[in-house]
Amino acid sequence: MARKPLIFAAGLGLVTALALTGCAGGGGDTAEKPSDSKPEAGAALTIAKPDGAITTESNNPWSGDSSANKLGYKNVIFEPLAIVNPTGDNETTPWLAEKVEWNDDYTQLTVTPRAGVKWNDGEDFTADDILFTFNLIKSTPAFDTGNIQLSDIKKDGDDVVLTFAESKFVKQAQVLNIQMVPEHIWKDVEDPTTFTNENPVGTGPYVLDKFSSQSVTVTARDDYWGGTPAVPTLYYVSYNDNTALTTALASGEADWAQAFISDIEGQYLSKDEANIFWPANVMAPDVLFLNTQEKPFDDVAFRKAVNMVIDREAHTTIARENAGSQLTSITGLPTPVGEKYIAPEYQGEEFEIDVEGAKKLLEDAGYTWEGEALMDPDGEPVEFTLEVPQGWNDYVTGISLIADQVKKTLGADAKVDTPDVDTWWNAKRTGDFDAIMHWTDSGTTPYDLYSDTMDGRWLLAGDQVDYNFGRYDSPEATELLNTYANAASDEERTAAIEGVQKIFVEDVPVIPVGTHPILAEFNTRNYVGWPSDEDPYAPGDPLQVAAVQVLMNLEPAE
Repeated sequence: MARKPLIFAAGLGLVTALALTGCAGGGGDTAEKPSDSKPEAGAALTIAKPDGAITTESNNPWSGDSSANKLGYKNVIFEPLAIVNPTGDNETTPWLAEKVEWNDDYTQLTVTPRAGVKWNDGEDFTADDILFTFNLIKSTPAFDTGNIQLSDIKKDGDDVVLTFAESKFVKQAQVLNIQMVPEHIWKDVEDPTTFTNENPVGTGPYVLDKFSSQSVTVTARDDYWGGTPAVPTLYYVSYNDNTALTTALASGEADWAQAFISDIEGQYLSKDEANIFWPANVMAPDVLFLNTQEKPFDDVAFRKAVNMVIDREAHTTIARENAGSQLTSITGLPTPVGEKYIAPEYQGEEFEIDVEGAKKLLEDAGYTWEGEALMDPDGEPVEFTLEVPQGWNDYVTGISLIADQVKKTLGADAKVDTPDVDTWWNAKRTGDFDAIMHWTDSGTTPYDLYSDTMDGRWLLAGDQVDYNFGRYDSPEATELLNTYANAASDEERTAAIEGVQKIFVEDVPVIPVGTHPILAEFNTRNYVGWPSDEDPYAPGDPLQVAAVQVLMNLEPAE
């Protein structure tokens, strides 16, 4: 079950990062794959999803419902100007551009197109294709899902200059990760939003070979500008469900996927020493969004107390089954990827369970106990409900652990509810909840984490919001976030984000619980060069725009 739009947004279309929950796996008994089998020269790779049959072919990279988007094969046919890495050092790798350069306030981007690039039909890739692609986005609101606010685009000699209505410092990936389309194909398309693009022409290393409702085959080009890929053939296969996908991965039938697999050691890793699971750490935690407009979470003292008794180690090991590292920094930033953004006063400050400190905080705020039951300053029992959708097994386990911990340590009546997805989704957007577990977006700066949880501009949308679900209202935080996004100097940005972190730590608008990494399963039987903790050059998710970067980094195993 896909649960969230990208952890790593490509700026347009529906590039999704599959949720860590929603598709709880279990592969059952699987056949052992000999771990000492010799590498197969020129082996294909099978890329797996658990979404059932894909009945309609569409190779439109802009359409979220297209098969090219859903299965992810658009990422090896169409390419971006540059690839922005959400993990590791957050570096930008020029791709179809030889060079990309922002001005000081990130309102203007100068792009030098890479020479010698050809579309897969033999036509040259030129600056005119870049102009056409961005003008297509500008003139087609349905394609501008990254809200890039492009105000002008022009050629300057051999370069292309893009000007934006506001700073793109915090949204560089939304611009640079946009995949280019050929002017000579798309200029005559009457309605690009419905164009199925049956014979996709791209600059990528692979071309579409075969399509069926169960699988798609793409084959390597022999004239790709970046050289010949090590993997000659890719099969994109959609299994009926996550159980079937897990079985295929464990047995070696499938090679590459992004999925949450329950008991990943027993169901996948132990089946073959070549099987690898890599959760790429990004700046996106899972948090409890708290309804800050209603009891009991309208009281910062209670928010702080709950924050002080949560067992984050248990969340990591039990709820998430070690699918990612433990969240430790009180700023909510996952480390080490977010380490460089932590304010000096919070460096080394980590979450610790402090039950006595939490009780003292509540007592000082006027809370009392009747027996073991916590009473608020008005003399009323403290109660609240934690909600996530049924079937999101790791999240359900996570909120159950929190509810038990809060009951045991503080005496609050914490309940757990698991409504259906549609009911929950509507409740979170309208604010009809006490507390919910949810993720934040991830970028190459802390902006998305703090904007998603604290920014008052989300509330301008009206009754239904897309983030800041708890309706936290701090004009100071909103102004600091705006300053950070639009600052013209690193000094100004640093001061702004340190101010944001201080509010986040002291006012607890949300409660950070765990990391929300980008997951990947792959094997090293036939190919090596996959990303890892030691070399996090890209996330390992085959549905990301960086999939082409991973494939071009692979080499045959010896």
